[in-house]
Amino acid sequence: MRVEDIPRVYRLGRLLFRNLELTALYRTWDAHEVTSNFNQDPKLSLVAEAQNGRIVGFALGTIYEREGEGWKYGQVLWMGVSPRYQRVGVGSRLYQEMERRMHREGVRMLFVDVADSNVAAIDFFKRMGYGRPQSEVWMSKVIRRARKRKVEGVDHGNL
Repeated sequence: MRVEDIPRVYRLGRLLFRNLELTALYRTWDAHEVTSNFNQDPKLSLVAEAQNGRIVGFALGTIYEREGEGWKYGQVLWMGVSPRYQRVGVGSRLYQEMERRMHREGVRMLFVDVADSNVAAIDFFKRMGYGRPQSEVWMSKVIRRARKRKVEGVDHGNL
């Protein structure tokens, strides 16, 4: 991925992820996700281009270490392929390149999180060698803005 690809990756992701359930993910797709990942892990910010130069897929990943363990872990944060280019190997090639780069950086274990309703993605990652899918429970709460109350001339809205 190059800097000039960021807006195109964001737009493709917006198209692909527009129907995500907010309660299913702890991250939301926005321009900051793409920019932040590119700035932190440019080697793990990948795009697939059609012959005409159009971006038809992307994968964003990261590497982290747990203090004192000595292992490096990799995570595929976001991955998407334009519907027209799905099921022709674009996703597989993106994933394999991501895994190759992570392996070269010393990663010993890879993770991916997928909404349990996204059967196509679960099947894809199973084909990539992932096993033992485990369910997680993600909960959300909308916090409403407190109304300011005045009692005997005292503003209690900031308490």
